[in-house]
Amino acid sequence: MRLGYHSITWGGVVGEAAGVTSAKDLYYRANGSMAEAIRDIGSAGYEGVEMFEGNVADYADEPEVLRGMLAASGLELVSVYTGANFIYADALPDEMSKVTRSADLAAEFGASHLVVGGGARRAAGTARGDYDRLGDALDQVVEIAEARGLTASYHPHLGTIVENPDEIEEVLSRSRIGFCPDTAHLAAGGGNPGELVRSYPDRVRFVHLKDFRPDPVTFLPLGHGDLDLADVVSAVREAGYDDWLMVELDSYDGDPRAAAEISKAYLDELLG
Repeated sequence: MRLGYHSITWGGVVGEAAGVTSAKDLYYRANGSMAEAIRDIGSAGYEGVEMFEGNVADYADEPEVLRGMLAASGLELVSVYTGANFIYADALPDEMSKVTRSADLAAEFGASHLVVGGGARRAAGTARGDYDRLGDALDQVVEIAEARGLTASYHPHLGTIVENPDEIEEVLSRSRIGFCPDTAHLAAGGGNPGELVRSYPDRVRFVHLKDFRPDPVTFLPLGHGDLDLADVVSAVREAGYDDWLMVELDSYDGDPRAAAEISKAYLDELLG
């Protein structure tokens, strides 16, 4: 398994202001320097990087700049992260237009994975049929990704209708999309990450790693929290997974490069 790191730690995640009134323009992005992130991730010894769709879109008109930064740091763009509400029928065509644009960019820059989050939790509570709508939408995402040579995976996330193990089953039973276990989000949602990987061994298509402390909910570099990450890696290996392990730390109270180095040292020791 090869090791990558998400650029989110450099600035944290934000969204496009235009997305408030235009779903097709609602990109995720990390609010920091991608040149710095790519340089730091490469110098920490990783081989790949995951980026948000909005950060990749910044280089759509000058692709040679991003390709040059990646090459200079010895990295490849492994995955692009996107997402949407997915449950509102009127907004869905615009959301799928945005997902298609993200998949186009991922393919243009040589990525192999499209990682997707989402499934809005309504103000009035989850409606009957929301999981059906989400499952149908995620199957559309799979078709978009496959048409571009990408593997699509669904990332359960706090704040969506897919947080806990029962909700994960609701969506995975309704869609053929791959499963991207995120160790910290699974734990924060009340699940055991290793057990959840073992529950869906044939669905694991991508892996996000971060450590976690529950009270208060805090995401941490690997080895600095309470998770049994050795068990997660064992579960991933038992599933026959032999692709990327992507470290994704939402924020860090310090130098993001230092956080990347901490997690890299932990994984080097864990993987032997």
